[in-house]
Amino acid sequence: MTRSRKMCFISMTAALGAAALSACAPGEIPLDTRIANALPARIVQASGETEAVATANADAADDPAIWRNAAAPAQSLIVGTDKKAGLYVYGLDGKVRDFTDAGRVNNVDLAEHDGRIIVAASDRNDPLNAHIALFALDRTTAKLSPLGRVASGAGEAYGICLYRDAGTLYAFMVIKDGTIRQVALDLTGAAPAGRIVRTMKLGTQSEGCAVDPANARLYVAEEDVGLWRFDARPGGAVAPVKVAAADGKAIVADAEGVAVADGYVVVSSQGDNAYAVYRLSDEAYVGRFRIAAGALGATEETDGIEVVAGDFGPAFPDGLMIAQDGSNAPRAQNFKLVRWGDIKRALGL
Repeated sequence: MTRSRKMCFISMTAALGAAALSACAPGEIPLDTRIANALPARIVQASGETEAVATANADAADDPAIWRNAAAPAQSLIVGTDKKAGLYVYGLDGKVRDFTDAGRVNNVDLAEHDGRIIVAASDRNDPLNAHIALFALDRTTAKLSPLGRVASGAGEAYGICLYRDAGTLYAFMVIKDGTIRQVALDLTGAAPAGRIVRTMKLGTQSEGCAVDPANARLYVAEEDVGLWRFDARPGGAVAPVKVAAADGKAIVADAEGVAVADGYVVVSSQGDNAYAVYRLSDEAYVGRFRIAAGALGATEETDGIEVVAGDFGPAFPDGLMIAQDGSNAPRAQNFKLVRWGDIKRALGL
């Protein structure tokens, strides 16, 4: 669903009174007129975009993951899901480097583990039984090689994020009903194996998740409720702690994609096409932004997001954010690339 909203601009028309002009500070987009409590959002613009996914006329593109090539930052890679068809690999120029027909894979994450780049996707080809689809990403050819699937319990697979602890790679599988299972992955054999080490629960539909490895914290978005935090350690407490409510202010439901980087956690406020940012150290709200139309289009109805700090070469010298664009007409959905430094400057971080 596309939401219309007024843009702030200076007009010489007498019909625009001072009260109307004061609604937005310079560099801000106003609130959707139907979301009166939402906080203002600063403007940034995309500096790149991927080619559209092949599934047209459908809600198809969903979630991105980023592999930063430390040796050659401009040769970094993006993995993105077409949740109707499979996984794409893109270069930073947005060109498709590879496509793997994996069927209905919803969210994706990746991690370097034992000398390989491991890509994990939430596999919902069987809506009654969740699986983790695992791949190895070749850093030179940008090709994905299937490793196999790991069962992760009953329910429809929805969100996924990875976490390394004491040499073990874990996947957090977020089931559509809000169940979260931590799965220890064993990739040493001919086929991958997994073991559910603990289960956590949120009350309603949940999806986006990301891990803060420095503090061993898992962040999960419960779509109509808000952002929660869990202990990410396999032996940690399973009770959630609420970080932020989807109360129509910083987060307008749905709370969707979640990303952790550079001392911040970012949440897609899908209900008003914005993104809320919280500081990790004290989980305080620090601001909101929107990706507005410029040389490239705006983002709307964003599902998955990812942020990685660091040098990505001349085009993205101070970090990279990628956001799914739910309305990319006349083409199918795609992913927009934004300089993380632009976002930090817009928010005064």
